[in-house]
Amino acid sequence: MDVPLPHLDRVFDYAVPVSAAAAAVPGARVRVRFAGTEVEGFVVERRATTDHAGALLPLRRVVSAEPVLDPQVLALARAVARRWAGTTADVLRLAVPPRRAAVETEERPGPPLGPLPLPDPGPWRAYAGGPALVARTAAGGAPRAVWTALPGGPGEDWAAALAVLAAAALAGGRGALLVVPDHRDVARVDAALTAALGPGRHVRLVADDGPTARYRAFLALRRGRVRVVVGTRAAALAPVADLGLVVCWDDGDDLHVEPRAPYPHARDVLVERAQLVGAAAVVGSPARTAAAQQLLATGWARPVVAARDVVRTRTPRVAVAEDDGRDPAGPGARLPASALRLVRESLPHGPVLVQVPRAGYLPATACQRCRHPARCGRCGGPLALPQPDEPGGASAPVCRWCATQAPAWACAHCGGRALRSLVVGSGRTAEELGRALPGTTVRRSGGAVDVLSSVPSAPALVVATPGAEPVAEGGYSAALLLDTWALLTRADLRSAEEALRRWLQAACLVRPAGEGGRVLAVGEAGLAPLQALVRWDPGGHAERELAERVELSLPPAVSVATVSGPAAGVRALLAVAELPPGTSVLGPAPVVRRAWVGPGAAGSGSGAAGDAAAGSGAGPSPAAGRARGRAPLSRRPRAGDDALPGAPGQRAPAAGRPRGGAGSDGDDRGSAGQEGAARDGTGPDEAAMQPVQALLRVGPERAAALAGALRAARATTSARKEPAVRVVVDPLDPLEGW
Repeated sequence: MDVPLPHLDRVFDYAVPVSAAAAAVPGARVRVRFAGTEVEGFVVERRATTDHAGALLPLRRVVSAEPVLDPQVLALARAVARRWAGTTADVLRLAVPPRRAAVETEERPGPPLGPLPLPDPGPWRAYAGGPALVARTAAGGAPRAVWTALPGGPGEDWAAALAVLAAAALAGGRGALLVVPDHRDVARVDAALTAALGPGRHVRLVADDGPTARYRAFLALRRGRVRVVVGTRAAALAPVADLGLVVCWDDGDDLHVEPRAPYPHARDVLVERAQLVGAAAVVGSPARTAAAQQLLATGWARPVVAARDVVRTRTPRVAVAEDDGRDPAGPGARLPASALRLVRESLPHGPVLVQVPRAGYLPATACQRCRHPARCGRCGGPLALPQPDEPGGASAPVCRWCATQAPAWACAHCGGRALRSLVVGSGRTAEELGRALPGTTVRRSGGAVDVLSSVPSAPALVVATPGAEPVAEGGYSAALLLDTWALLTRADLRSAEEALRRWLQAACLVRPAGEGGRVLAVGEAGLAPLQALVRWDPGGHAERELAERVELSLPPAVSVATVSGPAAGVRALLAVAELPPGTSVLGPAPVVRRAWVGPGAAGSGSGAAGDAAAGSGAGPSPAAGRARGRAPLSRRPRAGDDALPGAPGQRAPAAGRPRGGAGSDGDDRGSAGQEGAARDGTGPDEAAMQPVQALLRVGPERAAALAGALRAARATTSARKEPAVRVVVDPLDPLEGW
């Protein structure tokens, strides 16, 4: 039943009226009376007898006789709930889309199309073990691979390679499930599948297609009409008949993480599903995450990589330029001389890609006189300068958190009124390059403008933010990676591997070195991620990253769970949880806040500290959002940020309890816990509701035991009506918020 309370996460027996006997088939949607209200659920099983001692309530009605809940999907949902300490109802809410009655009454297509002939390995010939992977998949085997993909033109790129694997699964009479990060990747794989399989043999599951098209594709899979699907993270739970292949492309992209409970990662769901049904599994990307390297280190998967001579043939030439020979008064003052030279030399041969890690015009500014960061006088957020030609653009600085303009801004530290840039965004970069290269077409993708899917082969500058790089016809003649420090200095456990992943994705769009393709990264040449980029060695970087995490006992070398929410709820859950031996517990501790100190801070004329809490990355609570707006993900305050001067203090709102019992999101703003509440003069009840967090760590062999203990503890505290908390097992960045 669709009841989110953890202590009610089980099946319930109901009597089936004679009038509903034919329609109430296993998997059908029904409505039942439960705890005085009418709720929706699924028929799991029909039995002649029951273990319930009393009289059974009858079903209220059968919503639809369509058996939308597949038994294998139900088994997977239960496994996901156990693995991530969630409830089966939460997982099924992700797996089964809302009903569209008109789609169910549409004319049903004919029987499933027959198997395909064994496909040629094609692009897989470039990889050691690639042809064997295709052959074993077609033969009904269950190979497991971590694939490091190379750049390639039409018919040789990663999308064409995935289409070959899907064709191999169909040739063996089995289905294929391909999960990619976003709709642009879905479009590329969709086109490749159509070319390799022919029309009508696959569907796409993506929210952008709308609820009706999504439900139509879901029913085509559930009825067995098609056996191949490509989609985003929710497709990992799609009901594919005779599943023989699961693929997670670009597993390092945080779009693969489900933002709703129980917050699973699509890669891990597919790994779990491959083990349940005995399917082949492939985790592919131009880069390699530490989690993928852990699959190799444990022997669960084998690497599929190209030989070094093939790598040199297929990739562009990569170099690193430090800050050399710039003219501070010139129009391209932000760019090294070698970068401008590369752009001028490459433009006659085709488009040039410029990757800028920050969106906007001048997203962060500082006082021209004293160099202290410019802060909003209302909420303490960073002040940005918008592009003058943008709609509503003005010369006055604007707060990036609350959108308040500050035309009369004055530095709280020295009284200065002039601003200088701290960070340059993609808009200002495009402007600088346009001035430095007059007469050149400049296109922007991402940030304040729409994301381009492709650009023509004509000479042009394409300025894009990471992840928004369009594909160029024939490939880019060169790529320029600016401000590499911005990605490397993010307060994130994954900053190094994420930076390398972003750079490799951009470099994969450039022509091979044999065709004149070049990539220039502006940064410090001795840094390990930049060295891995120059050598085109993501595997070596992943090995080093995993070794460091093993030494420091950080994920994925260990399994981590975070528990956050009201102090009373977190302490109650930890008190009843029967944690496995060897579990280390950090906390519960107050949610770390970002303190603003310096002249002009509220409550003191000489710099008494005010408070602006740091979030865990998911965004402020609704109350905080109304008070001061929503900070962009890349610029929200983090626990590791230094105190900045000139920002007023602001008391944070108390944590709320989101709908469905999910508890605090771990990013609600709050004070420092019970002791801090006592100092502030608050009572014990208010202190019990202040947000805190705890971090639990255990060896990977006890990960399932830890999740099971937390799941059981959630059920116990839910039955006792303790304050609800948020439990996240193996979060993407477990150190965020500390």
